[in-house]
Amino acid sequence: MTILLISLALLVGGYCIYGLLVEKVFGIDPKRLTPARSRTDGVDYVELPTWKVFLIQFLNIAGLGPIFGAIMGVMFGPMAFIWIVFGSIFGGAVHDFISAMMSLRSGGDSLPELVGRELGPVVKQAMRFISIVLLVLVGAVFVLTPAGLLDNMTPALLSTNFWIVVIFLYYILATLLPIDKLIGRFYPIFGFVLLFMAVGLLGVMLFGDVAIPDGFSYGLYSRHSAADTHPIFPMMFVSIACGAVSGFHATQSPMMARCLKNEKLARPVFYGAMIAEGLVALIWAAAAIAFTGGYGELSEYMAAHNGAGDLVADISVGWLGTFGGVLAILGVVAAPITTGDTALRSARLIAADVLHIDQSKLMRRLMVSLPLFAIAFGLMCIDFNILWRYFAWTNQLLAAFTLWAATVYLARHRRLYIVTLIPALFMTMVVVSYILVAPSPEGFGLPEPTALYAGAAADGICLLLFARYEVLRRSGRLIHEVSY
Repeated sequence: MTILLISLALLVGGYCIYGLLVEKVFGIDPKRLTPARSRTDGVDYVELPTWKVFLIQFLNIAGLGPIFGAIMGVMFGPMAFIWIVFGSIFGGAVHDFISAMMSLRSGGDSLPELVGRELGPVVKQAMRFISIVLLVLVGAVFVLTPAGLLDNMTPALLSTNFWIVVIFLYYILATLLPIDKLIGRFYPIFGFVLLFMAVGLLGVMLFGDVAIPDGFSYGLYSRHSAADTHPIFPMMFVSIACGAVSGFHATQSPMMARCLKNEKLARPVFYGAMIAEGLVALIWAAAAIAFTGGYGELSEYMAAHNGAGDLVADISVGWLGTFGGVLAILGVVAAPITTGDTALRSARLIAADVLHIDQSKLMRRLMVSLPLFAIAFGLMCIDFNILWRYFAWTNQLLAAFTLWAATVYLARHRRLYIVTLIPALFMTMVVVSYILVAPSPEGFGLPEPTALYAGAAADGICLLLFARYEVLRRSGRLIHEVSY
């Protein structure tokens, strides 16, 4: 219990202290017009109340990520708690805040355009491809999960395929309608439910007869049942993405940056939403081992049941009663749907930016969206587990690119770029070593030392390229045409 309380306090303190430092490093301007006011179009650029922007951002970046990801990640042992806390404060929240501020300063541009300005046209094209692939993957993955759950909860007449069609039709509406018509009205409710459920579980752990066998006194070694093929580094750092560092978040931040009233609200909304997600992940990680009785028991439970979904339902009903069960069902069904549709909406915005197609007219939005819907629908024919594995790695690859772009941006503006440089180096090593060490067919299945050396080499190359950029910039031989 002590570890949980310390971890919660560190997250809150991180927001108050380090979040303020990062805000000062970037240099907000409360007098500057935000895109919601300078480019209002009634569809994507719509000024929304700050509390709505926060809850929508929180729900967009969270979904089931800080629940399922935390449960899968804590199977590696107590190191998961450390990663959630420090990953959120120094990595994820910085990543989300800086990418959102870059979008605010560029008129609400999407992530590939922001990264391309800083890292060059080749990277821009790669980012366009990676971002759209990631977002369409999210859309496909988060149709299958709730459709299967709804199939199990409804009469046999309503099959999984029926629910896939229903959810997909909803996705089309959420992608095409003005953001204040559907997302702005209902998503704050679901965001509140996700937070409320986490607070309820925390209350049970704090005031109920619950022991949390965190295992710190026995060391930080891996508790994973397949530790030989799943080393803590880098496997756990990809398993726990939402709840620590996630590249998907940077695709969502520009969507909410187009709805923000004032730059002074960016830290509470973007840095704050990531810290809130870290709190949720921390609570669910603790709940998973407290409910099952330990790391070994958690592994046995996962092997004997239908994944994290069953555990979420059992914890909610067991600790929160019937009301908790209703919340669990609502969360487990609604959360992935609300993540999937905003992913496809972000894919539309990115594609529209690439093609320079104005989105104020419905037919133009439909023209951009139809190919994305078709690809997402086709991806659903692929095995879910394969989709999820490649989503997880692509997600963290996007985070590494975003952090490098943020580092170049801060350096170009003569800001303290170390706040993004260190997480950029860390995430680069994670994604390179992960794809090399992960078992086939997901990765290459190389020995762990080989993968780590390759990751370190990748860090060295990136650091040399950045150092060369800095030398050229400071000498005046590098002319950057971008202005914000």
